[in-house]
Amino acid sequence: MAAGASPGYAAARSPPLAGVSIEYYSKLERGAIAGVSASVLDALARALQLDDAERAHLFHLAHAADGTSAGMRARRRPTKHWTPRPSLQWVLDKFTAPALVRNGRMDLLAVNHLGRATHASLYQSAAGGRPNFARYTFLDDDSHGFYPDWEEAADTCAAILHTEAGRDPHDKDLHDLVGELSTRSQAFRRRWSTHNVRYHGAGTKTFHHYEVGDLELAYESVDMISEPGLTLTLYAAEPASPTAHALDLLASWTAAKTETGSVPT
Repeated sequence: MAAGASPGYAAARSPPLAGVSIEYYSKLERGAIAGVSASVLDALARALQLDDAERAHLFHLAHAADGTSAGMRARRRPTKHWTPRPSLQWVLDKFTAPALVRNGRMDLLAVNHLGRATHASLYQSAAGGRPNFARYTFLDDDSHGFYPDWEEAADTCAAILHTEAGRDPHDKDLHDLVGELSTRSQAFRRRWSTHNVRYHGAGTKTFHHYEVGDLELAYESVDMISEPGLTLTLYAAEPASPTAHALDLLASWTAAKTETGSVPT
């Protein structure tokens, strides 16, 4: 998304509630958002009943249009060849459930053994390159089997990328990814045009693993203070649930494969 692009919020909600004229609101909707004061943005956010993610996205777009970073935390982009510090990998490996690290472009950067086993199809799709959830979701038919609710997964994926585009509009790698997906996937183009944004902090995900069947996992995601722009996600299964038993089976399978050297580390 360009820095001055329209947030795409529905104009049907009454602009006068934000204390601005119809003409001024229309100007904002056309993307002329540079120079808008924080008080006006606040009023718009309240009038349009924006959630936290949408409100933050609106402010990020305004700051980007101004060419400033006011109100935004400095973000250091990991290099293309970023690898986890040994201490981070040790931490990931201590978890007995899937754990992973990704960036805002949805590149999968680091995992523990069970995280890799859970997302084995994603690694296979990457064919030796860096796994990326967005490419897998929109460009690999296998994702329709991995995500039982593919439509929801696709909506979430596009919304996360849109959120990142507002937060870091000068990320060339993100622009290239969006261009690739827009060119190759009509499903992505349709979702990208809605301008939806979303925080992805906690909830439940369901996967269908080709070895152990359905996995219903709770997850918690946190921003990494030591690595701005990266997110750590931890998964957990309800104790004694079918998913917990499936994870135990998957862990045993992964350990056996690792011992024989057939699972890359």
